[in-house]
Amino acid sequence: MNAATAIDPVRLAQELITRPSVTPHNEGALEVLTRALEGLGFTCERMAFADQNKPQVENLYARFGTGAPNFCFAGHTDVVPVGEGWTTEPFKAEIVEGRLYGRGAADMKSAIAAFTAAAAQYIAKHGPPRGSISLLITGDEEGDAVNGTVKVLERLAARGEKLDACVVGEPTNPTKLGQMIKIGRRGSLSGKLVVYGTQGHSAYPHLADNPIPRIMKMLSALIAQPLDDGSAHFQPSTIAITTLDVGNTASNVIPGVARAAFNIRFNDKHSGESLKKWLRETLDASADGGQYDLQVSVSGESFITMPGPLTALVEGAVKSVLGVTPELSTTGGTSDARFIKNACPVCEFGLVGQSMHKADEHCLVADIESLSRIYLTILEGYFK
Repeated sequence: MNAATAIDPVRLAQELITRPSVTPHNEGALEVLTRALEGLGFTCERMAFADQNKPQVENLYARFGTGAPNFCFAGHTDVVPVGEGWTTEPFKAEIVEGRLYGRGAADMKSAIAAFTAAAAQYIAKHGPPRGSISLLITGDEEGDAVNGTVKVLERLAARGEKLDACVVGEPTNPTKLGQMIKIGRRGSLSGKLVVYGTQGHSAYPHLADNPIPRIMKMLSALIAQPLDDGSAHFQPSTIAITTLDVGNTASNVIPGVARAAFNIRFNDKHSGESLKKWLRETLDASADGGQYDLQVSVSGESFITMPGPLTALVEGAVKSVLGVTPELSTTGGTSDARFIKNACPVCEFGLVGQSMHKADEHCLVADIESLSRIYLTILEGYFK
């Protein structure tokens, strides 16, 4: 490879990690990536969005070539807050006993470095592809996901620019590289429930209307039965009550309001709209005529990329480099793949996610190098 275009994925990962880009801040991370990509001949375009009363988010769309098909690698340079309990410096990007430590090492700056290095190696070995290689990098995946990937895709579509296939570099492997490719995700619905009563003295409950027993009955109705038993490609849907609070500091006062929050992770047997209908019917039936308010937000519907050319390509690349056959899975939380699936077939493959969002987040240096080889093999198979 030409020394001028060679990229060491580990060094690039370290440089990205040293930029403390806690969502939604950039802190120079996209500048680091832009310099590397422009050195390869990519055309880099910064896209900033700041509507819906949210902070401005910096995004990057980079493309090598102008023709079709357009193969895209997608990811995010924003990271979650540092938190407590670190034994290493979160943004120093130290390598200790073969592991790279730092916020974003697993999720997912190292994967961005790996596919940037893979693109460099592909171009050096094969020249321009019969089509295009692109990178869609957001600074809003760990945040509200309002002014990031979804807005970049809208801009691309508005000018007639198309993605034909996409691999997202999220950490998909539970404990070892090569275990799992994500071919879909469950949907996510969050609800906030407020139940009203009448405040009063605890010695005279007949003069008050206690909302606590009522909200307990309503929540019990929501979790009384499983939502489903799963489907062909998805695990069962789940509902978790995440908050129950009345804000009452007095033991002799019956509160007038009780509040709760919950989250539903749902498979392809449901939609956001069908669950909203079920929630309203269930809560109406268990509210005993009491007054309540329900606010619901759906951050993403369930989706799946059915096993086919793209999943086979990624699966084959993993097997070629590592000698293992990965599981095709839809487990885990949401990712920006939920937006990309509206534009093109998408699947996710990245590093081991065991330490993501934790103190001392890390990944194996050898895994970064292997991941870059897998991404290179994917590019070679796609443009073969």
